[in-house]
This record gives sequence, structure tokens and C-alpha cells, in this order.
Amino acid sequence: MFKSFICSVIVGLSCFISSASANLQQSPTFASTHAKSSVDDVIDRAHQLLGTPYKWGGTSAEQGFDCSSFLVYLFKTQANIQLPRTTAAMHRSTAATIKRTALKPGDAVFFKGNGRGQVSHVGLYIGEGKFIHSPRTGKHVRIDSLSNKYWSKNYTTAKRFHKAG
Repeated sequence: MFKSFICSVIVGLSCFISSASANLQQSPTFASTHAKSSVDDVIDRAHQLLGTPYKWGGTSAEQGFDCSSFLVYLFKTQANIQLPRTTAAMHRSTAATIKRTALKPGDAVFFKGNGRGQVSHVGLYIGEGKFIHSPRTGKHVRIDSLSNKYWSKNYTTAKRFHKAG
């Protein structure tokens, strides 16, 4: 009888705690800290991959990356965020469009450069006017400046696929 009473109390308390915790909202401070740390992880991993060869269609550090697969890999492995696979699909996505003056580390920066004025390249903004990207066949993942004449002329826009921290 005493065992039954104790079991009833334990079951009752666990139901109460479970329903009470379901009504709690996550603290905004924790959410923004978590978002910031995820973006920091993305950027840290991108730095670790400097020197990785460009490989059209490549999807891993072992194979190499093209520009869009580089971002897909970073966001999936470091922040569990699924990005569209191609540069054009990323650019067309419903993610927030960001003005150049409002860039934050972790934003995807887009460029034209295929001679037709269409978006054809994407990189990861890392702050201080710089971005990491996988440029083209024969090259390796590297850091470039948005103020570089070529990149400045061909810059089109940016998208934010993460919560700004």
C-alpha cells in the first residue's frame, strides 16, 4: 500500500513537472547566445578549411567544395541549418535579404560574374569586410575582401540563413 502511494506521488509529480516545463519559454539570452555560438562554429570551421581545393559538385573536405556546397556543408555540420544546394536557389530563397551596410558574420554574400549579370557565386561573410569562399577550378578555399575591385564590382546582395547573434 505504501509502495502504491509512493508510485502515485512520483507519477503525479512527473506529470506536473512535464506539463509545467512544456509551458516554459526559452530565455532570449540563451537563444541569442546559442545562435551566436552556432555562427561562430560555422566561421571557425570555414577557417579550418582554408586551402581545401575547389571541386565542382564536391561536398566534403576530402573531395573539395564548389562555392555553394562549401556553405551547405558549413551550415549543416556546424549549425544544423539546411541551405538550398545551389547558389541560385540560395539567392532565390526566402531567407532575409541583408543590405551591404548591415552585414554580420555568417551572412551569405552573392556575386555576379558569369557575363550575363546573373548571380553565380556565393561566399561566407566573416566580418571586417572579408569573406571566405571556394572560388573556382584550380583554386582553394580562401579569404578575400569585399573591397577588392573584382568582388566589389560584382557584389549583388546578401542573405541571412541564421539568427543574428
